[in-house]
Amino acid sequence: MRWWLGTTTVIFLLTLGVVLVLLLPPKSLVLAAGPENGAYARVALQYKEILARDNIAVHIKHTNGSVDNAGLLESGEVDVALLQGGIPVGKHTAEAIAGLFFEPMLFLVRAHSDVPRNPAHWNGLRITAGQQGSGTAAAFQDFIEAVELSPTDNTQLSFAYSDAVEALREDLVDMAVFVTTVDAPYLEQAFNAPDLAFLPLTYLDAISRRLDYTTIATVPTGAISLRRSIPPTPQKVLALETRLAMVPDLHPALINRLTMAAKELHASRDIITGRHAFPTVQGTGMEMNSVARELIQNGPSTWHGLLPYWMAAQVNRLLLLILPILFIVVPLLRLLPALYAYFMGWRVWQHYPLIRQIEDELATHQDAKALAAMDRNLIEMDERIANLGLPAAYRQAAYHARMHIDLVRKRIRDRQNLETKPSE
Repeated sequence: MRWWLGTTTVIFLLTLGVVLVLLLPPKSLVLAAGPENGAYARVALQYKEILARDNIAVHIKHTNGSVDNAGLLESGEVDVALLQGGIPVGKHTAEAIAGLFFEPMLFLVRAHSDVPRNPAHWNGLRITAGQQGSGTAAAFQDFIEAVELSPTDNTQLSFAYSDAVEALREDLVDMAVFVTTVDAPYLEQAFNAPDLAFLPLTYLDAISRRLDYTTIATVPTGAISLRRSIPPTPQKVLALETRLAMVPDLHPALINRLTMAAKELHASRDIITGRHAFPTVQGTGMEMNSVARELIQNGPSTWHGLLPYWMAAQVNRLLLLILPILFIVVPLLRLLPALYAYFMGWRVWQHYPLIRQIEDELATHQDAKALAAMDRNLIEMDERIANLGLPAAYRQAAYHARMHIDLVRKRIRDRQNLETKPSE
């Protein structure tokens, strides 16, 4: 009985240990953002602050932009990355947590320049559209193909976002292209510069249809500045949806925290989107993570207010771990006492074939020598059963067997007495 209790305890402790190991999340993650002091870097800092509430350290990796981020995600060098819409990621190498916000594609030129509003007519311009590895550079390549420009029609340069505005003012370039949030830090000087202006494009609907990962958004009058009324009229822009993406094996508790942080950060309205438009499961262009999808569509479960976050985030997963225990281990534990009882009984029952054999032999005429041999066998068997050392709860079978042996020995003695009567 003691070994059964010990086995049960060991199984329980091992199961509990496995469950805790699977549920406890890592205490840190690596998030790929864009250049330092950029829009993505600022968003990454906000995620870092929110996850710090649960003692999760977010290590921010600065890059040139979304193309670099996608590469780091595919190689597994980072856990999470901010990705601009349209940036491809290898199949089965990443999943989307959510779409976070729209980034308009903005075209900045010098005020009163004669740059055509129809991009198909651009020719001989010096254009900077982000650095190599940035999402802007990738998106602009798709853009010039969509408007049927040749790469040789214009000169493409690669100034960093932080230097692009100054390069434009110093006449080093004729146009600076940005794919970023309207409130990005490096655009502040452009908004306040009277010698610079944003170029509104024509045929945006047609261009957007050729770039299937873009949509049309409207920047309302005065959205950027009421003092100077920027823009002076409502302005339509191409917009790309920024995504938060992750490696497929990211711990569910971390996915939970990142999704809840996304809901906290991006649910409010901004210049070009309404309230609760983000985070979204639509338009990511990637496979959605099921945990994130459930949180975004249905919100957190009631467990979130009752359990630690790492446990509440995985109640369903915990149930999936417990169900096999309930349906397999528990019946097995209930079966153990029966198996134990059977084994104890078998130690006695294995002697019955010999008892039955002796009974059968007694039914035929046996001489004195055979009867004596049978009796010796029964005596030895009785001693073996007596020395089995069975627990008190299982001794009844031994008592019955020994009584049976006594009955057979009595029959042997009776037969021996009959054998000796003629000689008296």
